[in-house]
Amino acid sequence: MIRTIKKVLFLTSALLVVGCGTKVTRVHSESTIDLTGRWNDTDSRLVAEEMIGDCLSQRWLFKWEEKNIRPTVIVGKVVNKSHEHISVETFIKDMERALLNSGKVDFVASKTEREQLREERDDQQANSSSYTAKSNGEETGADLMLIGSINTIVDQDGATAVVYYQTNLELIELETNRKVWIGEKKIKKFVERAKVKF
Repeated sequence: MIRTIKKVLFLTSALLVVGCGTKVTRVHSESTIDLTGRWNDTDSRLVAEEMIGDCLSQRWLFKWEEKNIRPTVIVGKVVNKSHEHISVETFIKDMERALLNSGKVDFVASKTEREQLREERDDQQANSSSYTAKSNGEETGADLMLIGSINTIVDQDGATAVVYYQTNLELIELETNRKVWIGEKKIKKFVERAKVKF
């Protein structure tokens, strides 16, 4: 009898362990998967691409194109003012990629990246040959800075919620502080959580 109970317990334990195993399926990086209703990689990519597309189709760019000059842009701070953790760095990289790949603007390194580059140039000045060392004071200055914020409003009733995201971006001339473009993108998600039933 005890042997039978031990066998049953062992088999039950084995089934529980196998039944709780994790299954991983690789999917295309651009496929839309929304498990929680929170801001995700798809939101980041689509908002960045749409907003940068709008930014680069506006009249501010025409004055540069008339002179046959590509303006130099830098992305400044994008502040997460939402109720949840949003990887702003990922969103910024999505915007940088969309800007650079457009071929309509030149792009310079961020403040953090410039600090690393300056350290490297200082190191080269001290340790590299004069033929290969890169000199300080030759950086390209940005003409325009892109800044913005991500905000949310949540309306929840029990297991259902509406999550509203609003992303605002502004493109500003560095020399004059003149805003040349203001963009806004809104996303609304209806989230219905399953109720646990036993």
